[in-house]
Amino acid sequence: MRYIAGEMEGSPRRRSRGAITPVLLAITLGALLGVGLFTFGYARGASYLTDNPAACANCHVMRDQFTSWTKSSHGKVAVCNDCHTPPGLIPKYTTKAINGFFHSLAFTTQHFPDEIQITGRNFRVAESSCLKCHADIVQGIRSTREHRQDVSCIQCHSRVGHM
Repeated sequence: MRYIAGEMEGSPRRRSRGAITPVLLAITLGALLGVGLFTFGYARGASYLTDNPAACANCHVMRDQFTSWTKSSHGKVAVCNDCHTPPGLIPKYTTKAINGFFHSLAFTTQHFPDEIQITGRNFRVAESSCLKCHADIVQGIRSTREHRQDVSCIQCHSRVGHM
């Protein structure tokens, strides 16, 4: 046996320090997993994996948008995900995950504006959705704009989906 800083290699005291690290790691990971699962359940996280627009109204900040959408022309032909997530399984759920993370962070820290503001990324997603569904109309409008393709649907029609 070797002598190491007041201990003999292989002594019970030396072995017990090595066993503490995995236990602390397991406790920490278990606590994080438990808090995460509780929060996911409490916040009705599974509802956000669906296309049900009522999931968007889980949060009190979105109730006005949900109510106005139900009264709008889009309320009869499109759900929230049609306009606010890109097409395709991976892009859709990536966008939902990014937005969900930042929404959770904002509500956990209570750091959010009174009036909802769209991010640049979400603006581009919504704009792309307008162009996807209204391609025929938009093509005619854009062809009269002298090759300018930077005209924004949302700038002129900001209240269409949410009156």
